[in-house]
Parts: sequence; C-alpha cells; structure tokens
Amino acid sequence: MEAAMGLMRRIPPKHTETALSALLTLLPQHSSDLLSQVDQPLQVLSDIDSGKEFILCEYNRDADSYRSPWSNKYHPPLEDGALPSAELRKLEIEANDIFSIYRDQYYEGGISSVYMWEDDNEGFVACFLIKKDGSKTGHGRRGYLQEGAWDAIHVIEVGPEEEGTAHYRLTSTVMLSLTTNNDASGTFSLSGSIRREMNMDLSIQEGHLCNMGRMIEEMESKLRNSLDQVYFGKTKEMVCTLRPPSEVVMRLPET
Repeated sequence: MEAAMGLMRRIPPKHTETALSALLTLLPQHSSDLLSQVDQPLQVLSDIDSGKEFILCEYNRDADSYRSPWSNKYHPPLEDGALPSAELRKLEIEANDIFSIYRDQYYEGGISSVYMWEDDNEGFVACFLIKKDGSKTGHGRRGYLQEGAWDAIHVIEVGPEEEGTAHYRLTSTVMLSLTTNNDASGTFSLSGSIRREMNMDLSIQEGHLCNMGRMIEEMESKLRNSLDQVYFGKTKEMVCTLRPPSEVVMRLPET
C-alpha cells in the first residue's frame, strides 16, 4: 500500500485514472483505501432538477449515485442515500452561493460545489471543490491553452464548539495540467499536484463560513505561489539551462 501511494504521488494528474484502475486490479484488497486516499481529477454531472452542473467526488457519492448540492437529490436516484441534517443543509446552501461568487471572481468561471456532513466527533466536515477547464473549448476566456485543467479540493474538519471557539483542520489539494500548441511556443505539456494542511483555532463569532472562507483564500494563495515556483519556475530554469539564449556578439568598428 505504501509503494502504491508513493507511485500515485508521482503520476501526472491526467494519468491518475489509468494508474488507479491498474492498481485496483493488482491490489483489490486495498481498493477502499486507494479510492479514499487518492485524489482524482474532478468530474462533472448535470442536475436535471436545477439545471446546474455539480462536481462528483468521493464526498458526495453513495453507492453508484452522487448527491447534487443544488437539489439535494442523488443522480441516478437513490432512495436511502445519506443526507445532511436540516441545519447543516441550510449552511451548505449558503456556502454554495457564496463559493460561486468566490469562484467567479478568482477563476473567471468554472464550476464549484460544496458538500457538508456530520462526523463522529460532534462536529462536521465541509468539502469545497472547484474545477476550471482552461482550454479553448472550455471555460478559458483568454484562449491561450490547447488543453488545461485546474482541480482544487479543500476538505475542512470542524471540531465542536468550546468556549466560543472551534478547531479547523484544512487539507487542500490542487491538480494542474496544461498543454499549449501554437506557433510561438510549440507543443508544451505540464502537469502536477500539490497538497498542504493548515490547522487553526478560531472564534465562531462571525460564523463558520467566514472562518472557512478566510482559510481557503489564504491556502489557495500559498498553493498558487508554490505551483508558480516549483513547476513553472523550475521548468523555466531547466529550459534556459538546456537551451540558453543565443549570445549577441558585438563587433567593434575597425580603425
């Protein structure tokens, strides 16, 4: 299992599904652990009742059906699917509305979904998902990429209230893949993923959504900077090392 997880951490995100399928065939006894621990590129389904798209993941799946955050119904229909409590469902609806605004302002489009459920420690867990298709045929507004995808998964575990404060544990994963194909840059492909954690004890005076929103905003800023330095910065360094710019030879006029 340790070797399998080490392999999955080194697989480009666009090949995750193929690699995971092969591992499930080789290690059927670890299928539940692999499916719960390996982050896969996010998929999208349309909610017929609301007319909106929502994101599929392990956190809104029950059997072979997925719960929509907009209608709170499973697709395909499932009679005894798990549902959040009435109080938590109200918070989930508000979170989806707010997160849609956040997504549009920061990502200029894309699809977002928020799911919440109770845990065993008298608290709850919230999952914030964003999928942005940056290709020319997708949600990309600038049209620079032949193919491009940004998948962000933020899972926040919220502990029970104690003296007006609560403990928040945020685990964030971002999967990035892009391909260009034009006369200026030629064909270029880059993909990778990054995961980080954050723990904070915060006052709940302003509400859980404010606290979770600040944590996600701060974490996404750190993740973008890390991706810029690790993937784009190192790639640029390697390209410039292997193919240094041609030196311009200055010739002095003859005397």
